[in-house]
Amino acid sequence: MSLTSCHVHFSPQSDKVIYLSGSLLKTLKLSGKKTIQLKFGGESVTAVVKPLKRPGQHLYLSSGVRQRIRIPKTGSVTLLQSGDSEFQIGPLIGVLTDSAVRTASHPFGSRTAYIRQLLRTGENKAYMFAFTPRDINWQQDLVYGYFLTSQGGWYRRTIPLPDVVYNRLPSRRAETTESIVTLRERFVRRKIPFFNWSFFNKSDVYKLLDQDVEALRHLPESVNNPRPEKIKEMLEKHQFIYYKPTAGSLGIGIYRLTYHPQRGYFARYRRNGKNVLLRFTQFNSLMRMLQARHGSALGRYVSQQGVRLIEIDGCPIDFRFHMHKNGNNEWVPVGIGAKKAGRGSVTTHIKNGGQLLTPETALKQAFGDEADDMLDKAKKVSVKLSEAIERNFPHTLGELGLDIGIDKDGEVWMFEANAKPGRSIFHHPALRSQGRSSLSHILEHCMYLSRFQGGSS
Repeated sequence: MSLTSCHVHFSPQSDKVIYLSGSLLKTLKLSGKKTIQLKFGGESVTAVVKPLKRPGQHLYLSSGVRQRIRIPKTGSVTLLQSGDSEFQIGPLIGVLTDSAVRTASHPFGSRTAYIRQLLRTGENKAYMFAFTPRDINWQQDLVYGYFLTSQGGWYRRTIPLPDVVYNRLPSRRAETTESIVTLRERFVRRKIPFFNWSFFNKSDVYKLLDQDVEALRHLPESVNNPRPEKIKEMLEKHQFIYYKPTAGSLGIGIYRLTYHPQRGYFARYRRNGKNVLLRFTQFNSLMRMLQARHGSALGRYVSQQGVRLIEIDGCPIDFRFHMHKNGNNEWVPVGIGAKKAGRGSVTTHIKNGGQLLTPETALKQAFGDEADDMLDKAKKVSVKLSEAIERNFPHTLGELGLDIGIDKDGEVWMFEANAKPGRSIFHHPALRSQGRSSLSHILEHCMYLSRFQGGSS
């Protein structure tokens, strides 16, 4: 297999003909060939080959060819040669998303700006489009996709099923519906790579890594749906624990529970935008409060060993490592943000009064001259943890958000892993370039999965 970059143009002829510039004809070793098989996504056509006098690497598609395989636009693309006379134009990359609120200018609601950025990243390397579950015609294996105009507006084209799908469906609830489960299975049956399969629940990751010795060294003790006796035992063992919903996000519903042998039990949490601290002399009183607030929903909670994190001004610091697969299918930490907890807050979430810092700033204050070594150690651990999650997860991954803590002894811990990480760390002025790099890595991994990544002629 070989890859060749070229520029695609349209020609008005109705026949199924393609015209190749002399140098492209030579690069592809097609001199003397009468016809080739040309593919785009799931469609293919047999086309007559004709030479064209023009310098550079140029490919002209007649309207007969263009309409048959549904090429949406001209531009720079790659030709993948898989046999003597078999070529594929692409890659055709689909970004799957949705929104309850949609308009002509914002077809994906509040996610439209991010989707626009992503498609812009791919515009000179791929045919990249966005679509929703409702845009797929499974009977004909076609998609009515959204493409970007040069001005940043939107237009629609019917195209074949893509070579790869990047899943950014925004709703946990939607992902468990029968229609979305079926949608994913249909892509798999057609051997179309579909990456970022679904959201993780907090307990999922711990179950995945339960037997992975490499990863377990960096995981705090965690118990899914613990009985009250287990919560009490963990409090006595660790002095404090985090008690949180398995499917939660943004720090909602999280408690920091603390035990002081002389002073009793404490619960710290957030209510109506304010931090709350309650004290209980008896463990049973603490459990009654939790039962009264959540009832049967406590069955979907997990208790996690508390770790004495590094602090700045008496406020704990943790880190978000935004991990990506690169074009060589290797995990790399592309974006790292340090989050300082708001005073009295249970979590470091910005919405709960937390503050976003660069990791260098945070580690310098905590470790002084050893800050660089500490960051290097944390990066290596984040790669090992990502590899461990991938090893134990049955579906294709390309992106992970790891919530990492570093304790006062310099040990690295992972509290959570998110399969569809948010992008709030990239709002920090010093991390914006990492945000752009994140988009480039998504494109690179799509190209790798679709076999369009590698050296081009």
